[in-house]
Amino acid sequence: MMVFVVIIPFAGALLSLFSPGKMKEYVGMAAAAATCLIVMLLAFIPGGAVEFHHSLGGWASPLGIRLHVDGLSIIFLLLTAVTGLLVTLYAGPYFNSPQEEKTDDWHFWPLWLLLLGGLNSLYISADIFNMYILLELISLAAVALTTLTGRAEALIAALRYLMAAMMGSLVFLLGVAFLYAEYGILDIGGLGLLLETNPSTITAFGLMVFGMLIKTALLPFHFWLPAAHGNAPAPVSAILSALVVKGSYFMTLRIWFQIFPSVTTYSAAQFLGGLGALAILWGSFQAVRQKRLKLLVAHSTVSQIGYLFLLFPLTIAQVSGEQDVSWNMQAWTGGICQAVSHASAKAALFLAVGNIIHALGTDRLISLRDIKGRLPLTVFTIGIAGVSLMGLPPSGGFVAKWMLLNAVISSGQWWWIPVIVLGSLLTAGYVFLMLGHTFAPSRRNVALQSVPRTLEICAFTLALGAVFIGFTTSGIIDLLRMEFHAVPIPDAVSWRMPW
Repeated sequence: MMVFVVIIPFAGALLSLFSPGKMKEYVGMAAAAATCLIVMLLAFIPGGAVEFHHSLGGWASPLGIRLHVDGLSIIFLLLTAVTGLLVTLYAGPYFNSPQEEKTDDWHFWPLWLLLLGGLNSLYISADIFNMYILLELISLAAVALTTLTGRAEALIAALRYLMAAMMGSLVFLLGVAFLYAEYGILDIGGLGLLLETNPSTITAFGLMVFGMLIKTALLPFHFWLPAAHGNAPAPVSAILSALVVKGSYFMTLRIWFQIFPSVTTYSAAQFLGGLGALAILWGSFQAVRQKRLKLLVAHSTVSQIGYLFLLFPLTIAQVSGEQDVSWNMQAWTGGICQAVSHASAKAALFLAVGNIIHALGTDRLISLRDIKGRLPLTVFTIGIAGVSLMGLPPSGGFVAKWMLLNAVISSGQWWWIPVIVLGSLLTAGYVFLMLGHTFAPSRRNVALQSVPRTLEICAFTLALGAVFIGFTTSGIIDLLRMEFHAVPIPDAVSWRMPW
């Protein structure tokens, strides 16, 4: 069953590329729905998630292709499948409606399905060279999607995005080369057991993490993100912000906790946490200063990514062998809840902004005046998604930040507390800035273009999902405890999460 989450989107991409007219959209929706169904079966049917091994060209493992699912994979597969399906349902009527962001939708469907297949493959791959290939595929598809509007701003942003993505990939590949030269294998589980602390291994670790930081747009490598996310069509912005940056973050988790657990240090984890803290404050501060909605939401992504990297300093004690499983697990659950709830809330916000652009023809904040009564569901969507971003109960964002705060207090790393609190206050500032404009009276009555109901419902469903995640914490914890054993390689190895 596992292989179908890879085959279906790739086959759909090929089929939609050669399909005529409206058929591209039908193929895209069918492939996204089928992929979501398979992921659901994989996640919730006992025995659905099993290890799959394929020997490419007759090469046995560790050189062959091995697909591997654990709890972390399932969480990111579910995140991608559900969010991707709702964005797909939104994209159909969005591209069919006359609005300002009218784009070349002919290429959206094959590129989106290619990206979907790349993300799914990344989450179940057990080989770091295959992961490099998939990262390249995801980056190229994402850059191409960024250019769909054809505007000069989008092309410049895409070029900057391409340069950053290529730099990240090359640095990551150099780290892979160091590892292969030292140990002769590329399997994640095998490397996790064989690694020794020596200059070659430490260099590989630094290069691979550095490459992923560029791709995840962690400050100060965020220079490409606001323009790329802010100038793409609304469904593409949602895909980039909710899903694509999560792919490289997932890779960072694999590198840190499963390949290099014996190399990571307290100082390195504090450094990553420090960059995350700067991202939280700087991204939120820049979001408050924006005059355009899409740029505001894009800078919010820079900020929310910072919370994801607080996970590293809060788990390093467990990785280094010290005993305090309870707060370690809270940090893990908080970090993963933040990744999932942010994906849902940010996709909802970008789709809501797409609705506003459709209705008003612009995303300037000042143009939102007095639309609360004329676009009530879209304004409500912004409010609900904002609740999760601010970390208010009972949303997924609240659970994430609450667990991170508990882990901070329990671990004695009190210096992260003002960052989390101040970041939440700044988030409240830009969320209320958006909502405040929708309630402000307007001096002139601006005509609104009717927004298709499907567009509003898709955005609203994603916003509700960000809140619903707050009620599924026990399920996330159960999935994070799931272990699988990687046996096909010689000297059988097993991998497990660090608790």
